[in-house]
Amino acid sequence: MFYTKNSGMYILQVIMTWLIFVVIPNINSFGYSKKGQHLWPQKYKSCAGKLQSPIAISTSKAIPLSLPALEMIGYHDFLPMPQIFANNGQTIKLAMNKNVTYGRLPYIFGAIFKQNQQYEMEQLHFHWGIKNNRGAEHVLNGIRYPMEMHIVHRNIAYSNFSHALQHEDGVAVIAVFFQLQDEQNELLQSLVSKLPDVQWAHLELSVNISITLASLIPLNTDIYYIYKGSLTTPPCSEAVTWIIFATPVPISFRQMNTFRILSNGEEILGDNFRRLQDIGQRKIYIRRLVQSSLRVPSGLSIKQDDSRWNFSNLSWFWS
Repeated sequence: MFYTKNSGMYILQVIMTWLIFVVIPNINSFGYSKKGQHLWPQKYKSCAGKLQSPIAISTSKAIPLSLPALEMIGYHDFLPMPQIFANNGQTIKLAMNKNVTYGRLPYIFGAIFKQNQQYEMEQLHFHWGIKNNRGAEHVLNGIRYPMEMHIVHRNIAYSNFSHALQHEDGVAVIAVFFQLQDEQNELLQSLVSKLPDVQWAHLELSVNISITLASLIPLNTDIYYIYKGSLTTPPCSEAVTWIIFATPVPISFRQMNTFRILSNGEEILGDNFRRLQDIGQRKIYIRRLVQSSLRVPSGLSIKQDDSRWNFSNLSWFWS
């Protein structure tokens, strides 16, 4: 078969289109309706576990600790490019391209993690509501914000994310709330402006978004809540240490509505948040900067030559 110069260019364009836009198989399909969430444990047994997320958090019931700061390395650098931007029918996800070799990705340590534990960024995604009075997964002091972002990290001691999910210290997720305001948040705009490109469900797009993780989190990260929980989507693996910043990030009504034009394949993509789970006997800790306000949990000790807690015997559950 012979090809003209023009036909060759056409074939090249078709190939390039397939390289950029990829249809995502809907392998892990699940629903967010009340009935749909009720059915999760039938296929994913961990979804009926006792350490499930999200939960309602109350400041008055959280245990204050003089925790170290959460160290976020690479958060002020632009994310390496290209990235993968996807609408998988359940959320919008920004992730690194597994077929590209990057330098060191952003990672976190400190806080309540053991010495030498580091967690490297895997991806980030969002949960939001159709209406302004819902959308976030966690509830803080009775408030459910209109959107919540999760920055998912893998413990680098484990070779891949699937392996990490098999261990109780495998995953760390930073949760960030978004609060509505009239003015546009310019720091979010480079990401928000790409949302129409993945309006339809089950599309992946290779992108070069100039954005830093620091631009997506609050300026004040001094106070955070921390507890042991799970993924909030199937398979609901109970391998997550949750770090939830107390201060929300602003987002304009117009930017919020850009999320609400997206499709899940059948209708508007939204209200993609899991119902609250029973906290059970779990403890929630809150980082406080004033030591005089602390209640000392049992099993903790203070080193004679160090003002920080020794967290090796920290209890995550009420006896």
